[in-house]
Amino acid sequence: MPPVPTSHQPPATTRHQPPALPQAAARAAHEPPALPGAAAAAAGGVPATPHASPADAPVTRGFLARATLITAVLSFAGALLGLVRDQALARMFGAGSATDAFLVAWTVPEFAATLLIEDGLAIALIPAFSMALARRAQGVPGDPVRTLVAGTLPRLALAFAAVAALLAAFAPQVVRVLAPGLPDPALAVDCTRLTATCVLSFGLAGYCSAALRAHRRFLAPAAIYVAYNTGIITCVLVLGTRWGVRAAAAGVAIGGCLMVVAQLPVLWRLLRTRPVAGSTVAGSTGAESGGRPMGVALLAAVLLFALCRQSQVLIERFLGSTLPSGAISHLNYAQKIAQIPMTLSLMLCTVTFPVVARALADGDTERARSRVERDLALAACVMLAGASVVVACAPQIVELLFQRGAFTGQDTAATVRVMRVYALGLLGHTLVGALIRSYFSAGRVTWYPLGAMAVGLAVTGGIGAGAVGPWGVMGIAAANAAGITVTAALLLAGMGPRSIPVRIRHVLAELSRPVGAAAVATPAGVWAAGQTSAPVPSLLAGALTIGAVFLLLGRALGDQGCVTALASLRSVSRRLPHGRSR
Repeated sequence: MPPVPTSHQPPATTRHQPPALPQAAARAAHEPPALPGAAAAAAGGVPATPHASPADAPVTRGFLARATLITAVLSFAGALLGLVRDQALARMFGAGSATDAFLVAWTVPEFAATLLIEDGLAIALIPAFSMALARRAQGVPGDPVRTLVAGTLPRLALAFAAVAALLAAFAPQVVRVLAPGLPDPALAVDCTRLTATCVLSFGLAGYCSAALRAHRRFLAPAAIYVAYNTGIITCVLVLGTRWGVRAAAAGVAIGGCLMVVAQLPVLWRLLRTRPVAGSTVAGSTGAESGGRPMGVALLAAVLLFALCRQSQVLIERFLGSTLPSGAISHLNYAQKIAQIPMTLSLMLCTVTFPVVARALADGDTERARSRVERDLALAACVMLAGASVVVACAPQIVELLFQRGAFTGQDTAATVRVMRVYALGLLGHTLVGALIRSYFSAGRVTWYPLGAMAVGLAVTGGIGAGAVGPWGVMGIAAANAAGITVTAALLLAGMGPRSIPVRIRHVLAELSRPVGAAAVATPAGVWAAGQTSAPVPSLLAGALTIGAVFLLLGRALGDQGCVTALASLRSVSRRLPHGRSR
């Protein structure tokens, strides 16, 4: 299919002149990376030669598979430590008023992570760094990458510090707005003042992550949540008996600093490496287009979208504060478990987002479209398989993870009910996480995603306000699922002139296959898990049954996500022995 002409293409690429890069990429699919540092890029190292950047090398399937594997393994390790963190909180403080107070303060790092690390700052910065790298590859005078850092990092750091100071100063007012019915607001205020420091640390960590991923370094960015949760767990275990739940808030402050420490040395070495003057990439047109630096309007559009999306948590906490003690904790524990499949499914999008942004910077819209469509299929496949396990084996999962100490069987039952309702919105959360990157991958300003998210937020608030009375926390979870699903539908419908022109009917047809597989695999997993009362064998039986049924039915239905996942695993297994022998 010829390239689809859109507004993303720079003037140098015409309707009758397809860019040269797709041919180079096609050749690279059958060859090892052209640069000796390409393999090291996935591991986060600096290339052996200062005269070439792995960010300019053709992207192969093997490289993406290795980078995704590294990101997934370290992200999974961070998620496991997050569960250990939640277990430590549940064991030491239970699901009472003290935990509720900390979780209100936890709103600050939750917002900061979304705005500054995951869906906010990175979505604005990665296209900017990709454009700078494309211009540097064309031999633009000076170093566009260093110029971008010098023009953005000091100002952003000052803004982060100012917001952190304001949050700490106005912590009582923040707590009053977030949870007006909280029984112990003084404790929540103390915790909020400690967690406010993460605005600065998360902002710096997010900046480093975006810069490193644009350079195709994935090891250090993937390790940040390992460092973060390690800091929280250490503080809870060492200081919990003396400081109470304030120890967890102090751990947030220390963990945020560890995020920056984990990445800063790698980025510093990258920025000190001198680029080669006049080096080029075949077919690149980033220099001719002039390049667009990251402007205030673009940053505002991205951050406001992320803020609006994370405001679902505000609605949940606000409505939950009117319910009996422990409701906010049940919501939190259920959401943390339910979102694990979504988080793992978006690992590929995290790796390929810099690839899509660089393709658009080089004027290759067709390659970007094809990559986004494959990512949507694979992300949906991984998420739906995991969601089936979450729904079918929810009692066993919660019992194994949390039911000990002050976390009782009643807490387990309440958390299970909420978690199963949350799972209904996981496909919507996954699609929103994948599609939002497409809207901003060219570094252009668009306000459509903010409007779509605002509509979804209104749906969440309206349903939640009406459902919290008769159904309690179940109504809050159902409102979350409904609102995010509406947003996902609007974002998918808006793809085209505003974003990468994916084939919407083709995407919907691909999504229907894993949905059908999950609909059959989930009840099969419930049946298998119910054959024994012991939690570990029950969980294993349910998960294995779901995996077998989902994979067999997905392949029978022609699900491209299953095909791509199997192909990627085969690629990794073939290349790893070769990489060790070199």
